[in-house]
Amino acid sequence: MTRRLLAEALGTCLLVAVVVGSGVMAERLANGNLAVALLGNTLATGAMLCVLIQILGPVSGAHFNPAVTFVFLLRREIGFGAALAYMAVQFAFAALGTALAHLMFDMAIVEHSSHVRAGLGQFTGEFVATFALVLAILGVLASAPKAVAPIVALTITGGYWFTSSTSFANPAVTFARMLTDSFSGIRPADVPLFMAAQIAGAGTAMLVSHWLWKKTTVPALLSEAGTVQRSQA
Repeated sequence: MTRRLLAEALGTCLLVAVVVGSGVMAERLANGNLAVALLGNTLATGAMLCVLIQILGPVSGAHFNPAVTFVFLLRREIGFGAALAYMAVQFAFAALGTALAHLMFDMAIVEHSSHVRAGLGQFTGEFVATFALVLAILGVLASAPKAVAPIVALTITGGYWFTSSTSFANPAVTFARMLTDSFSGIRPADVPLFMAAQIAGAGTAMLVSHWLWKKTTVPALLSEAGTVQRSQA
């Protein structure tokens, strides 16, 4: 469990540092061109997410996301205590990731974002983004577990551009982005709306995936223990 929590901590921290840090870098270099800034933010996030899932997936399952952990808890593929520990680490180290990005770019360690992300369109965007992410995760685990890293990274990469919310799809990342007033930030008042949409999207994806792949046993974690269990079976 200690190694699993460390993997979740490192993965979530580095993921947020990439999201926020690449947003700061993109904003500074884009000369006001928001499309270019978003493209830079997207490519960095998708690339690093693929790396993090590939290297840390065998240790913790590479959730890095309370919504994903919540889904595995509902599916009884992770214990209640382990799920709570995962979520606590994800939120704490997501905030640390923002602080790390700010430190690298000589910004105040903690800021309060003024970036407004409100309304039905944003809620719908986050619902769709999280639904697509969780459906992709459960679908690829059921059909091609070795392809988890690129599939998840591609889903987030696409979500940045086809959703109105630019695909946060992660309550811990949403919380962390509240602490930066940079390109990737979100106003604190809009965080509850995003988190509600994310939980709703994740839950809906779980129900749909159960119907689509109900005859398939999906491994709870891409962990060493899971690998041993499958090999014994």
